[in-house]
Amino acid sequence: MYGPTYWDLSGTLWRTDEQFHGVIILLVVAWLLWDKRLAAVAAEPAPRTLAGSLLFGFGLLLYIVGRSQDILIFEIGSQIPVLAGALLILQGTSALRALWFPILYFAFMVPLPGALVDAITGPLKQWVSIIAENVLYAAGYPIARSGVTLSIGPYQLLVADACSGLHSMFSLSALGLLYMYLMARKSWLHNGIMLASILPIAFAANIVRVLVLVLITYHLGDEAGQGFLHGTAGMVLIITALLFFFLLDGVLSRLTFKK
Repeated sequence: MYGPTYWDLSGTLWRTDEQFHGVIILLVVAWLLWDKRLAAVAAEPAPRTLAGSLLFGFGLLLYIVGRSQDILIFEIGSQIPVLAGALLILQGTSALRALWFPILYFAFMVPLPGALVDAITGPLKQWVSIIAENVLYAAGYPIARSGVTLSIGPYQLLVADACSGLHSMFSLSALGLLYMYLMARKSWLHNGIMLASILPIAFAANIVRVLVLVLITYHLGDEAGQGFLHGTAGMVLIITALLFFFLLDGVLSRLTFKK
């Protein structure tokens, strides 16, 4: 049923830098479902037909409305109730408990609503610009800011929507939650601190990315800043965020929060 959905996404949304992570999310979900398949069927079947049928029917309704009206939030999001309802009908709550994480992980395939993106992008760009200006000014660089435009030396750089870090924060949240699930720390406090740190770490990593781009432009010129090195800065963001996250996990695991 979702074959046409994936096919359409592969030729449209998943070709963009902001939503390419959807392909990775789908592959991760498929791997997690396969990895947990034995646990899902290990218990004696105890179908919950009524609850499963209601959930499955709700998911089908979301899919039909989303597919017919081109509402991707409904079409893609319907995978969660459809799969959860099917598990309840066929196997019962034991299967749903075994597969709860990969099912909910489908949520990261759902594109963020445009209204939410518009509401958050503006303030994020403003904060990124202010922090970048203050950091580089404190380091002795000739930098000034007007709104979300940074002037450094002979160059002017606009902190565009893509530099707000919203989509990267969404993607890194998916990576962070997957890491927490795979590590399976036993301490609630450890997990709580890790969970609370995901968005701040992603935001801090995006600041590092913007700083790197500004410095590349200042020292190597506009062509370098907007060329190959601009794309490379995206890898800097991901690597920085993951290093921060791993470091925090390592520090917490060495304290009183035991695995």
